[in-house]
Amino acid sequence: MSNTDKKEKIIKSKESLITLAVLLAATIAIFVFHNDIYGTNNVFKDDIADNAVINAVFHKIPAVFSTIQIVAVAWLISWAVRSLLQVTLSKSSRSRTIVKLINNFLKYLIAIIALFLVLGAWGVNTTTLLASAGILSLVIGLGAQSLISDIIAGIFIVFEDEFRVGDIVIIDSWRGTVDEIGIRATKVIDWQGNIKIVNNSEISTIINQSKELSVTTCVVGVGYNESLPKVELVIKDNLEKIKNNIPEIVDGPYYKGVDSLAASSVNLLFVATVKEADYYVAQRAMNREIKMVFDENGINIPFPQVTVSYAEDSDPVVDKKDVKKAHAFNSEQRTVSKKLEDTNI
Repeated sequence: MSNTDKKEKIIKSKESLITLAVLLAATIAIFVFHNDIYGTNNVFKDDIADNAVINAVFHKIPAVFSTIQIVAVAWLISWAVRSLLQVTLSKSSRSRTIVKLINNFLKYLIAIIALFLVLGAWGVNTTTLLASAGILSLVIGLGAQSLISDIIAGIFIVFEDEFRVGDIVIIDSWRGTVDEIGIRATKVIDWQGNIKIVNNSEISTIINQSKELSVTTCVVGVGYNESLPKVELVIKDNLEKIKNNIPEIVDGPYYKGVDSLAASSVNLLFVATVKEADYYVAQRAMNREIKMVFDENGINIPFPQVTVSYAEDSDPVVDKKDVKKAHAFNSEQRTVSKKLEDTNI
Protein backbone atom coordinates (compact mmCIF):
# COMPACT_ATOMS: atom_id res chain seq x y z
CA MET A 1 0.00 0.00 0.00
CA SER A 2 1.44 3.39 -1.04
CA ASN A 3 1.80 6.35 1.33
CA THR A 4 -1.00 8.16 -0.53
CA ASP A 5 -3.37 5.21 -0.04
CA LYS A 6 -2.43 5.02 3.65
CA LYS A 7 -3.12 8.75 4.11
CA GLU A 8 -6.48 8.46 2.33
CA LYS A 9 -7.39 5.46 4.52
CA ILE A 10 -6.46 7.39 7.68
CA ILE A 11 -8.50 10.43 6.54
CA LYS A 12 -11.54 8.24 5.79
CA SER A 13 -11.20 6.54 9.18
CA LYS A 14 -11.06 9.91 10.95
CA GLU A 15 -14.10 11.17 9.01
CA SER A 16 -16.05 8.02 9.93
CA LEU A 17 -15.10 8.35 13.61
CA ILE A 18 -16.10 12.03 13.66
CA THR A 19 -19.45 11.26 12.02
CA LEU A 20 -20.07 8.40 14.44
CA ALA A 21 -19.12 10.58 17.42
CA VAL A 22 -21.54 13.32 16.33
CA LEU A 23 -24.38 10.83 15.86
CA LEU A 24 -23.69 9.19 19.23
CA ALA A 25 -23.56 12.58 20.95
CA ALA A 26 -26.90 13.49 19.38
CA THR A 27 -28.36 10.12 20.44
CA ILE A 28 -27.19 10.56 24.04
CA ALA A 29 -28.64 14.07 24.10
CA ILE A 30 -31.96 12.72 22.83
CA PHE A 31 -32.02 10.09 25.59
CA VAL A 32 -31.24 12.73 28.21
CA PHE A 33 -34.04 14.98 27.02
CA HIS A 34 -36.38 12.11 26.18
CA ASN A 35 -39.35 13.42 28.19
CA ASP A 36 -39.00 16.90 26.73
CA ILE A 37 -39.05 15.48 23.21
CA TYR A 38 -41.43 12.51 23.42
CA GLY A 39 -43.24 12.95 26.76
CA THR A 40 -46.91 13.77 27.22
CA ASN A 41 -46.06 17.41 27.79
CA ASN A 42 -43.28 17.61 25.21
CA VAL A 43 -42.28 21.01 23.88
CA PHE A 44 -43.32 20.08 20.34
CA LYS A 45 -46.93 19.31 21.24
CA ASP A 46 -48.40 22.81 20.97
CA ASP A 47 -48.61 25.06 17.95
CA ILE A 48 -46.05 27.85 17.72
CA ALA A 49 -47.58 29.87 14.88
CA ASP A 50 -50.76 30.62 13.03
CA ASN A 51 -49.35 28.96 9.93
CA ALA A 52 -50.44 25.31 9.56
CA VAL A 53 -47.34 24.34 7.56
CA ILE A 54 -44.95 25.72 10.19
CA ASN A 55 -46.88 23.94 12.94
CA ALA A 56 -46.85 20.64 11.00
CA VAL A 57 -43.08 20.86 10.53
CA PHE A 58 -42.62 21.77 14.22
CA HIS A 59 -44.68 18.76 15.35
CA LYS A 60 -42.48 16.45 13.24
CA ILE A 61 -39.22 17.45 14.95
CA PRO A 62 -39.45 14.41 17.32
CA ALA A 63 -39.51 12.21 14.19
CA VAL A 64 -36.28 13.88 13.05
CA PHE A 65 -34.67 13.08 16.41
CA SER A 66 -35.92 9.48 16.16
CA THR A 67 -34.38 9.20 12.69
CA ILE A 68 -31.03 10.39 14.06
CA GLN A 69 -31.27 7.81 16.86
CA ILE A 70 -32.07 4.96 14.47
CA VAL A 71 -29.28 5.89 12.03
CA ALA A 72 -26.75 6.23 14.87
CA VAL A 73 -27.66 2.88 16.42
CA ALA A 74 -27.68 1.14 13.01
CA TRP A 75 -24.26 2.56 12.20
CA LEU A 76 -22.93 1.55 15.61
CA ILE A 77 -24.24 -2.02 15.25
CA SER A 78 -22.75 -2.30 11.76
CA TRP A 79 -19.37 -0.98 12.95
CA ALA A 80 -19.36 -3.25 16.03
CA VAL A 81 -20.20 -6.41 14.05
CA ARG A 82 -17.61 -5.60 11.39
CA SER A 83 -14.91 -4.97 14.00
CA LEU A 84 -15.86 -8.14 15.90
CA LEU A 85 -15.62 -10.26 12.75
CA GLN A 86 -12.23 -8.82 11.85
CA VAL A 87 -10.88 -9.48 15.35
CA THR A 88 -12.30 -12.98 15.88
CA LEU A 89 -11.59 -14.42 12.44
CA SER A 90 -8.05 -15.09 11.25
CA LYS A 91 -6.41 -12.87 8.67
CA SER A 92 -6.30 -15.56 5.97
CA SER A 93 -7.63 -14.75 2.52
CA ARG A 94 -10.63 -17.08 3.08
CA SER A 95 -11.54 -15.30 6.33
CA ARG A 96 -11.29 -11.90 4.63
CA THR A 97 -13.56 -13.17 1.87
CA ILE A 98 -16.19 -14.39 4.36
CA VAL A 99 -15.94 -11.16 6.39
CA LYS A 100 -16.58 -9.02 3.32
CA LEU A 101 -19.53 -11.17 2.24
CA ILE A 102 -21.10 -11.05 5.73
CA ASN A 103 -20.48 -7.30 5.90
CA ASN A 104 -22.28 -6.83 2.59
CA PHE A 105 -25.21 -8.94 3.76
CA LEU A 106 -25.47 -7.17 7.14
CA LYS A 107 -25.19 -3.78 5.50
CA TYR A 108 -28.34 -4.41 3.45
CA LEU A 109 -30.17 -6.14 6.32
CA ILE A 110 -29.47 -3.32 8.80
CA ALA A 111 -30.39 -0.72 6.17
CA ILE A 112 -33.77 -2.39 5.51
CA ILE A 113 -34.58 -2.70 9.24
CA ALA A 114 -33.51 0.91 9.86
CA LEU A 115 -35.68 2.06 6.94
CA PHE A 116 -38.79 0.42 8.40
CA LEU A 117 -38.05 1.91 11.83
CA VAL A 118 -37.60 5.37 10.33
CA LEU A 119 -40.86 5.05 8.41
CA GLY A 120 -42.58 4.03 11.65
CA ALA A 121 -41.12 7.07 13.39
CA TRP A 122 -42.68 9.29 10.72
CA GLY A 123 -46.10 7.76 11.23
CA VAL A 124 -46.14 5.24 8.38
CA ASN A 125 -48.08 2.06 9.18
CA THR A 126 -45.28 -0.47 8.70
CA THR A 127 -47.58 -3.44 9.48
CA THR A 128 -49.71 -2.64 6.45
CA LEU A 129 -46.53 -2.02 4.48
CA LEU A 130 -45.17 -5.45 5.42
CA ALA A 131 -48.48 -7.11 4.53
CA SER A 132 -48.48 -5.50 1.10
CA ALA A 133 -44.82 -6.44 0.67
CA GLY A 134 -45.89 -10.03 -0.07
CA ILE A 135 -47.75 -8.98 -3.20
CA LEU A 136 -45.03 -6.48 -4.06
CA SER A 137 -42.31 -9.09 -3.67
CA LEU A 138 -44.13 -11.38 -6.11
CA VAL A 139 -44.16 -8.63 -8.72
CA ILE A 140 -40.56 -7.65 -8.04
CA GLY A 141 -39.46 -11.28 -7.93
CA LEU A 142 -40.41 -11.77 -11.56
CA GLY A 143 -37.96 -9.01 -12.48
CA ALA A 144 -35.34 -9.87 -9.86
CA GLN A 145 -34.41 -13.35 -10.99
CA SER A 146 -30.94 -12.17 -12.03
CA LEU A 147 -30.41 -10.59 -8.60
CA ILE A 148 -31.35 -13.84 -6.86
CA SER A 149 -29.03 -15.74 -9.21
CA ASP A 150 -26.20 -13.34 -8.33
CA ILE A 151 -26.76 -13.85 -4.59
CA ILE A 152 -26.86 -17.65 -4.86
CA ALA A 153 -23.77 -17.66 -7.11
CA GLY A 154 -21.93 -15.46 -4.59
CA ILE A 155 -22.71 -17.89 -1.77
CA PHE A 156 -21.43 -20.83 -3.85
CA ILE A 157 -18.25 -18.93 -4.76
CA VAL A 158 -17.42 -18.34 -1.09
CA PHE A 159 -18.34 -21.73 0.35
CA GLU A 160 -16.91 -23.78 -2.51
CA ASP A 161 -13.74 -21.69 -2.17
CA GLU A 162 -13.42 -21.13 -5.93
CA PHE A 163 -11.39 -17.99 -5.27
CA ARG A 164 -10.78 -15.63 -2.38
CA VAL A 165 -10.13 -11.98 -1.71
CA GLY A 166 -6.51 -11.34 -2.65
CA ASP A 167 -6.32 -14.11 -5.28
CA ILE A 168 -5.04 -13.28 -8.75
CA VAL A 169 -7.61 -14.43 -11.31
CA ILE A 170 -8.47 -14.14 -14.99
CA ILE A 171 -12.14 -13.46 -15.74
CA ASP A 172 -13.10 -12.90 -19.38
CA SER A 173 -9.45 -12.18 -20.31
CA TRP A 174 -9.24 -9.64 -17.47
CA ARG A 175 -6.35 -10.38 -15.11
CA GLY A 176 -6.40 -8.81 -11.68
CA THR A 177 -6.61 -9.22 -7.93
CA VAL A 178 -9.94 -10.03 -6.27
CA ASP A 179 -10.77 -7.03 -4.11
CA GLU A 180 -14.25 -7.95 -2.92
CA ILE A 181 -16.78 -10.76 -3.26
CA GLY A 182 -20.17 -9.20 -2.60
CA ILE A 183 -23.61 -10.75 -2.39
CA ARG A 184 -24.34 -9.45 -5.89
CA ALA A 185 -21.04 -8.80 -7.67
CA THR A 186 -17.31 -9.43 -7.51
CA LYS A 187 -14.72 -6.66 -7.89
CA VAL A 188 -11.38 -7.35 -9.57
CA ILE A 189 -8.59 -4.74 -9.74
CA ASP A 190 -5.88 -4.95 -12.40
CA TRP A 191 -2.27 -3.77 -11.95
CA GLN A 192 -3.16 -0.31 -13.29
CA GLY A 193 -5.85 0.20 -10.65
CA ASN A 194 -8.80 -0.33 -13.03
CA ILE A 195 -11.77 -2.06 -11.41
CA LYS A 196 -13.88 -4.68 -13.18
CA ILE A 197 -17.24 -5.40 -11.57
CA VAL A 198 -18.77 -8.71 -12.61
CA ASN A 199 -22.16 -10.05 -11.54
CA ASN A 200 -21.59 -13.30 -9.67
CA SER A 201 -23.97 -15.25 -11.90
CA GLU A 202 -22.00 -14.19 -14.99
CA ILE A 203 -18.74 -15.74 -13.74
CA SER A 204 -18.89 -18.98 -15.71
CA THR A 205 -15.20 -19.54 -16.45
CA ILE A 206 -12.39 -18.36 -14.22
CA ILE A 207 -8.67 -19.05 -14.01
CA ASN A 208 -7.40 -18.84 -10.43
CA GLN A 209 -3.66 -18.26 -10.71
CA SER A 210 -3.10 -18.15 -6.94
CA LYS A 211 -4.21 -21.71 -6.15
CA GLU A 212 -0.82 -23.19 -6.98
CA LEU A 213 2.67 -21.87 -7.62
CA SER A 214 3.22 -20.48 -11.10
CA VAL A 215 6.05 -21.19 -13.51
CA THR A 216 7.82 -18.12 -14.84
CA THR A 217 10.05 -18.39 -17.89
CA CYS A 218 13.02 -16.54 -19.27
CA VAL A 219 14.35 -16.93 -22.81
CA VAL A 220 17.84 -15.56 -23.50
CA GLY A 221 19.63 -15.79 -26.83
CA VAL A 222 23.34 -16.36 -27.36
CA GLY A 223 25.27 -15.97 -30.58
CA TYR A 224 25.85 -18.88 -32.96
CA ASN A 225 29.56 -18.26 -32.59
CA GLU A 226 29.40 -19.08 -28.87
CA SER A 227 30.40 -22.53 -27.67
CA LEU A 228 27.25 -24.09 -26.22
CA PRO A 229 29.13 -26.32 -23.73
CA LYS A 230 31.06 -23.27 -22.48
CA VAL A 231 27.80 -21.32 -22.06
CA GLU A 232 26.17 -24.23 -20.23
CA LEU A 233 29.09 -24.53 -17.81
CA VAL A 234 28.83 -20.82 -17.04
CA ILE A 235 25.12 -21.31 -16.38
CA LYS A 236 25.86 -24.31 -14.14
CA ASP A 237 28.35 -22.31 -12.06
CA ASN A 238 25.95 -19.38 -11.60
CA LEU A 239 22.46 -20.87 -11.14
CA GLU A 240 22.78 -20.87 -7.35
CA LYS A 241 23.95 -17.25 -7.36
CA ILE A 242 21.01 -16.26 -9.56
CA LYS A 243 18.59 -17.95 -7.13
CA ASN A 244 20.17 -16.23 -4.12
CA ASN A 245 19.79 -12.85 -5.82
CA ILE A 246 16.06 -13.37 -6.50
CA PRO A 247 14.20 -14.00 -3.21
CA GLU A 248 10.87 -14.31 -5.06
CA ILE A 249 11.92 -17.66 -6.55
CA VAL A 250 10.46 -20.62 -4.63
CA ASP A 251 12.07 -23.38 -6.68
CA GLY A 252 14.74 -23.11 -9.37
CA PRO A 253 15.81 -21.52 -11.57
CA TYR A 254 16.42 -24.45 -13.88
CA TYR A 255 18.05 -24.51 -17.28
CA LYS A 256 15.70 -26.30 -19.71
CA GLY A 257 18.09 -26.31 -22.66
CA VAL A 258 17.90 -24.91 -26.19
CA ASP A 259 14.39 -23.59 -26.74
CA SER A 260 14.81 -22.68 -30.41
CA LEU A 261 17.31 -21.90 -33.12
CA ALA A 262 16.32 -18.40 -34.15
CA ALA A 263 17.52 -16.39 -37.14
CA SER A 264 20.42 -14.79 -35.28
CA SER A 265 20.57 -16.52 -31.91
CA VAL A 266 20.42 -19.79 -30.05
CA ASN A 267 17.60 -19.25 -27.55
CA LEU A 268 18.05 -20.81 -24.11
CA LEU A 269 15.12 -21.41 -21.78
CA PHE A 270 15.15 -20.94 -17.99
CA VAL A 271 12.23 -21.68 -15.66
CA ALA A 272 11.45 -21.14 -11.99
CA THR A 273 8.43 -21.56 -9.72
CA VAL A 274 7.12 -18.46 -7.98
CA LYS A 275 3.99 -17.15 -6.34
CA GLU A 276 1.66 -15.67 -8.93
CA ALA A 277 1.95 -12.22 -7.33
CA ASP A 278 5.72 -12.38 -7.98
CA TYR A 279 5.47 -13.73 -11.53
CA TYR A 280 6.59 -10.66 -13.47
CA VAL A 281 8.95 -9.43 -10.75
CA ALA A 282 10.84 -12.74 -10.83
CA GLN A 283 10.82 -12.87 -14.62
CA ARG A 284 12.39 -9.41 -14.94
CA ALA A 285 14.91 -10.25 -12.22
CA MET A 286 15.92 -13.47 -14.03
CA ASN A 287 16.44 -11.52 -17.26
CA ARG A 288 18.69 -9.08 -15.41
CA GLU A 289 20.72 -11.68 -13.53
CA ILE A 290 21.34 -13.85 -16.60
CA LYS A 291 22.38 -10.80 -18.63
CA MET A 292 24.86 -9.81 -15.92
CA VAL A 293 26.27 -13.35 -15.69
CA PHE A 294 26.75 -13.49 -19.47
CA ASP A 295 28.40 -10.06 -19.47
CA GLU A 296 30.80 -11.11 -16.71
CA ASN A 297 31.83 -14.18 -18.71
CA GLY A 298 32.08 -12.55 -22.13
CA ILE A 299 29.08 -14.36 -23.60
CA ASN A 300 27.52 -12.43 -26.46
CA ILE A 301 23.75 -11.81 -26.54
CA PRO A 302 22.94 -11.03 -30.20
CA PHE A 303 20.94 -8.10 -31.46
CA PRO A 304 19.89 -7.21 -35.04
CA GLN A 305 23.08 -6.50 -36.99
CA VAL A 306 24.99 -7.52 -40.08
CA THR A 307 27.74 -10.06 -39.38
CA VAL A 308 30.43 -10.75 -41.99
CA SER A 309 32.09 -14.14 -41.50
CA TYR A 310 35.32 -15.26 -43.12
CA ALA A 311 36.28 -18.80 -43.94
CA GLU A 312 39.41 -18.62 -41.81
CA ASP A 313 37.34 -18.01 -38.68
CA SER A 314 37.76 -21.17 -36.63
CA ASP A 315 35.29 -22.67 -34.22
CA PRO A 316 36.02 -22.07 -30.53
CA VAL A 317 38.16 -24.83 -29.10
CA VAL A 318 36.50 -26.53 -26.14
CA ASP A 319 38.13 -29.13 -23.98
CA LYS A 320 36.49 -32.57 -24.23
CA LYS A 321 36.13 -32.69 -20.45
CA ASP A 322 34.16 -29.45 -20.57
CA VAL A 323 31.93 -30.90 -23.27
CA LYS A 324 31.20 -33.93 -21.07
CA LYS A 325 30.51 -31.69 -18.08
CA ALA A 326 28.14 -29.58 -20.17
CA HIS A 327 26.32 -32.69 -21.41
CA ALA A 328 26.01 -34.00 -17.85
CA PHE A 329 24.70 -30.65 -16.62
CA ASN A 330 22.19 -30.46 -19.46
CA SER A 331 20.93 -33.97 -18.69
CA GLU A 332 20.71 -33.23 -14.96
CA GLN A 333 18.72 -30.04 -15.52
CA ARG A 334 16.29 -31.84 -17.83
CA THR A 335 15.66 -34.36 -15.07
CA VAL A 336 15.27 -31.99 -12.10
CA SER A 337 13.02 -29.61 -14.05
CA LYS A 338 10.83 -32.30 -15.58
CA LYS A 339 8.02 -31.52 -13.13
CA LEU A 340 7.88 -28.02 -14.62
CA GLU A 341 7.32 -29.37 -18.12
CA ASP A 342 4.37 -27.80 -19.83
CA THR A 343 3.11 -27.47 -23.37
CA ASN A 344 3.35 -23.70 -22.99
CA ILE A 345 7.04 -23.77 -21.94
